[in-house]
Amino acid sequence: MLRVGEAALLVELADGAAAEAFHAELLRRRAAGALSGVREIVPAARTVLLDGVAEPARLAAELSGWELRPGHARAGEVVEVPVRYDGPDLPEVAARWGVSPAEAARIHSAAEFRVAFCGFAPGFGYLTGLGARYEVPRRATPRTAVPAGAVALAGPYTGVYPRSSPGGWQLIGTTDVVLWDTDREPAALLSPGTRVRFAPMSGTEAGR
Repeated sequence: MLRVGEAALLVELADGAAAEAFHAELLRRRAAGALSGVREIVPAARTVLLDGVAEPARLAAELSGWELRPGHARAGEVVEVPVRYDGPDLPEVAARWGVSPAEAARIHSAAEFRVAFCGFAPGFGYLTGLGARYEVPRRATPRTAVPAGAVALAGPYTGVYPRSSPGGWQLIGTTDVVLWDTDREPAALLSPGTRVRFAPMSGTEAGR
């Protein structure tokens, strides 16, 4: 656990699963009114930053004594993202999983995801939920341009590109959902802790 400036703590966890569990516990306690004095909670792959901490030393001592619940809580409404499973890398992903493209699409759409953290671009969430069995590597050669709305996999994560940008993730589908809209409040559709499901659109692999 590290002090960051005068009013923040950076908590380092063993791995992504531990970071998610810790973040979920922070959200649970804050919702219950038991985490006063913390203005912002920012999760990352293996860390969680607590900013605006009135008494960092006291909070650090309190956090070190927490016993985290196994897994992470599934609370709140689910954001549904309609998707066409038409990505150019879907056949390769399916081959890695040892299934047909249609079955790969069904596996992906059957899972419930959770936004572990956000980054890379405004509105981009790193979603977990598929499990280690379905991890895939990034592409050996990244694409110079990935279209906005591309649904993609890399390592343990699923993500949706909020805008066109270079990228090396495996593209398995597309969505018309707007991930980042400055005229919306909040601008980001997905935030850490959000539950997400991908709903296959008719006429695509999982919708047949």
